[in-house]
Amino acid sequence: MIIDCAHYQDGRRTDEDPMSVQEAAALSAQGGFVWLGLFEPGEEELAQVRDTFGLHELAVEDALNIHMRPKIENYEPDVQLVILRTARYDDAAEEVEFGEISLFLAPTFVITVRQGVASELRGARQRLELLATGSASALWAILDEVVDDYAPVVAGLERDIDQIEATVFSGAAAPTERIYSLRREATDFYRAVHPLIGVTGSAERMVNKKLRHYLRDVRDHLLTVDEEVAAQRDLLGSILEANMAVLSVEQTAISVQQNSTIEQLTILATVFLPLTFVTGFFGQNFGWLVGHIAGAAAFVVYGIGGLLLPLVLLFSWLRLRARPRRGDQPDPARVQP
Repeated sequence: MIIDCAHYQDGRRTDEDPMSVQEAAALSAQGGFVWLGLFEPGEEELAQVRDTFGLHELAVEDALNIHMRPKIENYEPDVQLVILRTARYDDAAEEVEFGEISLFLAPTFVITVRQGVASELRGARQRLELLATGSASALWAILDEVVDDYAPVVAGLERDIDQIEATVFSGAAAPTERIYSLRREATDFYRAVHPLIGVTGSAERMVNKKLRHYLRDVRDHLLTVDEEVAAQRDLLGSILEANMAVLSVEQTAISVQQNSTIEQLTILATVFLPLTFVTGFFGQNFGWLVGHIAGAAAFVVYGIGGLLLPLVLLFSWLRLRARPRRGDQPDPARVQP
């Protein structure tokens, strides 16, 4: 879909109303350049643009596909293809939404093909009028707009990282999945930002001296963003390690509590094991037991005594095992004062 098509002469738009591609191409032959803006065009629409401006078929194929890294290619002696990755941060989903701008740059035309979530280029068209340096000034205006849109993404990531950092270092465990997700978003954003440094360096060598200063300013802003994103990615790695340490401490506390519970249950089971044996033995319905054990005295001797005796023996055995052995005791002569 064509968003805007205009002819520029000496950095000024010659007509406020959009014109057709053929009209703009005809005017560019008389001087100035055409800026054609497309948003997610189809193959037929882009094929028409290719035939009108004589674009290379491989360059058009690149514009139709989504790339993971920015790049700059020379397809003709005076035609360059510059691919930029745009970014926008979604605070609700804590995700970085990426888009792409493919820029065909020639002395007589500038063609921008936007895919996905892309930067608004209306401001770039207004910046273009500040410099009357031909079509190369459109490259600066678009780069400046894209890099400026990186700043809110850095700020959004910074807010979420601060929240996670405060949670982890307060002693509470943060959701590990959230940390992984933010680190993946920071890594993807770094892949969009870092290669653009080389693209801006190549663009500086393509333009005249006047425009080179403006591109160098864009590159300085881009380096700042690159350093901040790299620092965020490293910080998220440290937060992840700290979070795993907090989780390990919590798991250790749970294990200690479980061991204490198991120890108590083991003591109860140890105590009731001989009692269960005694009551089970005397609960058998053999004739001798039924006929010879009767009366209160027999109950006290065999019943109560049969329960107390194993308890006394068990208590004595446990005390004996709890005493330190002679070989385990330290030698007083070797103990330093």
